[in-house]
Order: sequence, then structure tokens, then C-alpha cells
Amino acid sequence: MTKRVAVVLAGCGVFDGSEIHEASAVLVQLSRDGAQAEVFAPNIPQMHVVDHVKGQPTPEQRNVLVESARIARGNIKDLATLDVEGLDALIIPGGFGVAKNLSTWATQGKNCSVAREVEAVLRAFHAAHKPIGLCCISPVLAAKIFPGCEVTVGHDKECEQWPYAKTAEAMKELGCRHINSQVSEVHVDHQNLLVTTSAFMCNAPIHHIHDGVGRMVQEVLRLA
Repeated sequence: MTKRVAVVLAGCGVFDGSEIHEASAVLVQLSRDGAQAEVFAPNIPQMHVVDHVKGQPTPEQRNVLVESARIARGNIKDLATLDVEGLDALIIPGGFGVAKNLSTWATQGKNCSVAREVEAVLRAFHAAHKPIGLCCISPVLAAKIFPGCEVTVGHDKECEQWPYAKTAEAMKELGCRHINSQVSEVHVDHQNLLVTTSAFMCNAPIHHIHDGVGRMVQEVLRLA
């Protein structure tokens, strides 16, 4: 039977939405492995819009669902309509939109809140014992919601290769266990059915990012 996987997006573009390469890697691997992707996003305003050439916020306003539809080629649903009963797994790609639109991690760090609909979906999959895949910054959602869980965002010592390593330290302060890993590796928390990989938390060639995301998807499907 074909496995149906919910993919939750956070907009379109690394600085204010979902990281497009990560989202594409997830969708490609799901297709390659014969799974059916069901794409969702919350119907909410973005925190802000960033000019991806200048790297600076603009006065423009955009909607997370509308922008996410660009990645999904229009085949997308409002997150409020997601029914966990008809789905086998959940995957949330990274990108700053996770920290800005799906949560307030970008401005509040470990003291953040997770968007109501996003938290409800994560808790529903967790309660149903269905696997959850998270990459890049997305594991912070699990760290905030599931105390004591095991996740990876790569390394916990900042350097040129790992410029966002302080994220790991903040997650540890929330009570989760961070597992150091390489960009092409994944970590599986079997107790919580969480599969995580660092993706663009690492300054690495894009094909290594794709390798890690692909392995995350394969582990999620194996657990589903």
C-alpha cells in the first residue's frame, strides 16, 4: 500500500520560508520511494518578507500558505484541514520560516512558542505513534514540544562548517539530548519516532545536503 506522508511547509525561500532545496529533496525522495506527498501549510501571515538578494526585510506582506504553494506547484492544503488518521508520517523541511512562521524561535530562542496548528499536528502524529522527520532548524520544534527527545542539528561547537551550532546548546537547555552528526547522517529517536538531520545547518556542498535529507526520508518511510 502506498504510504501517504504529510509535508508541512513554512513559506518559500530560505530567509523567510521553507528552504527550497530541502523541500525539493524531500518531495523527490518520497516520489523515488513510491510514497505520496500531501503538502500542507498554515494559512497565516509571514512574520516578515526578506529580499533574498539584499538579505534585508521589506515592507511587503505575504501569506505562508500562498507562498508555500509555489513549492507545491499549487497542490497544497490548509494545515487546519490535516487529518492524521489518513496519513502515515509527517516531514517538516527547514528554512528560517520554521523559526519565524511555524514558531517564534528566531526572536525568542528556547523561550519560543510553536504555532497552535503546527503544535497540534506534531502532537497528533506523536500520539498516534507515527514517524516525524525534521531537518535543518525544524528539530527545534520537537525539542520544544517533546521534552527529553533525541535530535540532531549537526554539531554543538560553532565553526566555519557549523555556523549555527549554538542551536544545539539551546535545545539541550530545553532538556532534549543532542546527538552530534555529519551532514549526510541522520539520527533516529526510536522512542519518539523522530528522524532528524542537519541539512543546511552545515556549510556543505548541496549534494551532501540532499544525501542527508534523502536518508531522513528513507528512515521515516521505514518506520511508517
